[in-house]
Amino acid sequence: MFDRAQLRKGALEGCILQIIARAPAYGYAIAALLRQSGFAGLTEGTLYPLLLRLERKGLIRAEYRASPSGPSRKYYLLTPAGKTYLVQFIDAWRETSAGVETILNGGPKGGTPDVL
Repeated sequence: MFDRAQLRKGALEGCILQIIARAPAYGYAIAALLRQSGFAGLTEGTLYPLLLRLERKGLIRAEYRASPSGPSRKYYLLTPAGKTYLVQFIDAWRETSAGVETILNGGPKGGTPDVL
């Protein structure tokens, strides 16, 4: 059986950083946006450990902000190291996804390689 969790885990880090890069966000809002974007099975048990790991790596930082409807919320913000990491992630993702798409769509144009 194919393990989707491993495939999603690396992609989620980059997606979380991109969400936070657009605007500081709190966990519930990040989870909701991820679910709306196609990560339907995402649970808090997946998200919050990822946020903690990103924070420990120095890619994001957290601060508490007043909420208009209840207690303060923990907002996550991108650090300078996080911005650098995000650019690297985007470059690597585009390169990797382009290669995967090429293979899944029948391989490179121009025939088969000599080694086959």
